Amino acid sequence: MTSALIWFRRDLRLDDHPALQAALRAGHRIVPVYVHAPDEEVPWAPGAASLAWLRRSLIALDASLRTRGSRLILRSGSSLAALEHLIEETGAEAVYWSRRYEPASMARDAAVKQALRARGTLVESHNAALLCEPWTVETQQGDPYRVFTPFWRNARAQLDVRTLAPAPETLPTVEASLPSNDIDALIPAPSPGWDAEFWSQWQPGERGAQDRLAECIAPLLEGYMQRRDRPDLNGTSKLSPHLHFGEISPRRIMRTLQSAQRNAHSTSNTEAYIRQLGWRDFSHHLLYHFPQTTDKNLNPRFSHFAWADPDSTLLDAWQRGRTGVPLVDAGMRQLWHTGWMHNRVRMVVASFLTKNLRVHWLHGARWFWDTLVDADLANNTQGWQWTAGTGADAAPYFRVFNPVSQALKFDPDGSYVRRWVPELATLPEAAMFEPWKHPELLARHAPQYPRAPIVDLKASRADALAAYSASRQGAA
Repeated sequence: MTSALIWFRRDLRLDDHPALQAALRAGHRIVPVYVHAPDEEVPWAPGAASLAWLRRSLIALDASLRTRGSRLILRSGSSLAALEHLIEETGAEAVYWSRRYEPASMARDAAVKQALRARGTLVESHNAALLCEPWTVETQQGDPYRVFTPFWRNARAQLDVRTLAPAPETLPTVEASLPSNDIDALIPAPSPGWDAEFWSQWQPGERGAQDRLAECIAPLLEGYMQRRDRPDLNGTSKLSPHLHFGEISPRRIMRTLQSAQRNAHSTSNTEAYIRQLGWRDFSHHLLYHFPQTTDKNLNPRFSHFAWADPDSTLLDAWQRGRTGVPLVDAGMRQLWHTGWMHNRVRMVVASFLTKNLRVHWLHGARWFWDTLVDADLANNTQGWQWTAGTGADAAPYFRVFNPVSQALKFDPDGSYVRRWVPELATLPEAAMFEPWKHPELLARHAPQYPRAPIVDLKASRADALAAYSASRQGAA
């Protein structure tokens, strides 16, 4: 029997794994391998929160493989060198992997594929991450889409209904003599355990993803459209980190929700959720076609925009949830304590940074990159450029999210703020959303909370709009 390497990356699962299934169909004895090479992803090497999740996900994948008679071989250093060494050690005739779409990863994968094929090794790559890959959806003129709605109309119509193969029940044994690095040496556990709070919220790994999907099916079908924008409610799936690490496939999620539909109401909610998976594909579509957008504005008009010089004191207050604006602070503290933030609040805190503080969106994108467990380069880039108004299909720059009205609408009784800004928990509801207007109550109930926002919301909005107007005139 011939051997083949399965090079795991952001596909840390066994269910609906096209590369794994292709190798098994070809009759190979598979050798699962993960190569830790963060330097190959510079300038967007994984952040601290991502690494903390990755460590646990790899442990979970290894455990899953062992229950099936196999195990995960861990290596580090150059991906090409590690794969070549493993080919020599195992006599593997083929290497299979799931495609990635980040600029640095695509360049690395192309070089690896070329080098392995030059030595006579069979190489196959497969789509395990997206509903539609970036090059499969284009306008009638053959151009990439810049607006989501026509993109999704095209993509939704071409989704295939291929069979989703379940995880194999057994796998070939990996020779005991084949060495593997220790996970603690490869990705040390965070010290001094700053991530401890994360794991009361999350269970990294394929089993955690499946459990989370099972838990959220009923809430999604019953009220996703009504509750998804409410950070105070359990209205979203929270599957984003599992999707990012490939612990579950978007097709499996889509198929599971569609199978659970019972009426027109649940069908409408399912389609609304699948549309969000479509936004994820759209983000990868943009990143693939416009790779410079990880660091540069997609809209050239903003090359003339007068971003403010970052004030370290103000930036630190935003990062630590000490802005004096309750909804902004609640979001930033949720991020710090759980590695995740509700999407509606992500837009609010991003608007506050890029418009009220007028700080370039890259400062926010970098902070999210280091602190989010679902830090996906495509989604992070598109999300920040969307809110900042600099990207494709973006919110116009003159749309400034008012964190007070957003809180009144989406956290109407202040329960989200009370959870994440506990010093405001006893503040009367009338003072919850603009505590600076109630100085006596604020001093009595929350003496440690900022007495006023770090920037005046009305004046900073006017300044942002003035800067935008000036930039448009300069670009004319």
